[in-house]
Amino acid sequence: MKQNQIYSITFVIKREKTKNDKAPIVCRITVNGRRVEISLKKSIDPKKWSAEAGKAKGNSEEARLINQAIELVSNEIMRHHNKLLMDGKPIDAQAIKNSFLGLSEKKYTLIESFNYHNMRMKPLIGIDVELGTYKKFETVQAKIEKFLKKTYRRDDMFLDELNYKFITDFEYYMKTEDKVIHNTALRYIRCLKKIILMAIKNEWISKNPFVNYKCQYTRVNREVLSETELTNMKDKVIGIPRLDEVKDVFLFCCFSGYSFADVERISNNDLERGIDGDFWIFTERKKTGVTSNVPLLPEAHEIIKKYEDHPTCVNNNRLLPVKSNQKMNAYLKEVAAVCGIKKNLTMHMARHTFATTVTLSNGVPIETVSKMLGHSKLATTQIYAQVLENKVSEDMQNLKRRMVQKSNSDKKLAKNTGT
Repeated sequence: MKQNQIYSITFVIKREKTKNDKAPIVCRITVNGRRVEISLKKSIDPKKWSAEAGKAKGNSEEARLINQAIELVSNEIMRHHNKLLMDGKPIDAQAIKNSFLGLSEKKYTLIESFNYHNMRMKPLIGIDVELGTYKKFETVQAKIEKFLKKTYRRDDMFLDELNYKFITDFEYYMKTEDKVIHNTALRYIRCLKKIILMAIKNEWISKNPFVNYKCQYTRVNREVLSETELTNMKDKVIGIPRLDEVKDVFLFCCFSGYSFADVERISNNDLERGIDGDFWIFTERKKTGVTSNVPLLPEAHEIIKKYEDHPTCVNNNRLLPVKSNQKMNAYLKEVAAVCGIKKNLTMHMARHTFATTVTLSNGVPIETVSKMLGHSKLATTQIYAQVLENKVSEDMQNLKRRMVQKSNSDKKLAKNTGT
């Protein structure tokens, strides 16, 4: 392991602990400003000690024995330092002391903790863990490793070395070196926080470096399709099968609120009659595991019926012929161009459009929208709850009409009563 360190060994006497005119001698190990001390189990008259040389003065038998012990301890500490270095272990003053004293207490490192977490997560992919979640932790570990080399000139750090400054330095590094936007940087830091919390629960670390760190996301205006754009896309006949299929899946999500991860796995078994006699989709959201029962709007049901006999749907027991997320988003660029839409269409925009244009803007209560979106917290739904200008205009026009009606009614009442 290649580590650039400020490393020193010095020998000093503890004058404040002088007893019977003799002060104890200690070895002081310092690495990157942090130091520990090891007792030499020897004492000396302070007058016979050279602070500058860090050894006993003169050539007396006592001085000779003390200086031999100092040289022996110094060489032994250097040997343990080099051994740690050759073994590829992160080095601090305490690690050298523990090695010298033969202490076997395990000290865990950050990268070691990431490896442990990711190793345990990998077999759970497809059970409790999404592949994308696993890859995100791998990405964060890679960023941490690059950050350590760039900022600290090290390959790893002990968990007990982490502090508030480490976290803020990592955030700064991602924004300046990786050019990561604020909210993305915080999502990566949340992964780091999960590793730290795991280490605390496993008793690998006693202090939490995140105690004073706050993850404050920047509010983002999420782009959605307007009612006009949605209508134009729905009415547009493209004539190219692969683009027609992508357009229809996108529209289905606009009218149902499903994400790509959910729409790609909806099967015929999920389509049933609801309490109102109409068709509903009964599923659990893949991301949250929250039950999400959605009554189908006519537009969404028509799209399902269109693909009842589609080979992909029949062979895979799926309601719609959904392509990979990468292909869907790529083909949506072509769909947008054909439909004359200037916005950057993505599958997730369909979910935003359902929440905003289709439901909230048409008076559906946010609690109902939250239930259909499968959110576990109402606060999550509020992120989608953009209030469109036409909705504000419509509400204010209704208010104006009510105020005019009330004013006319008051005038008519006053005239009739002669007041």
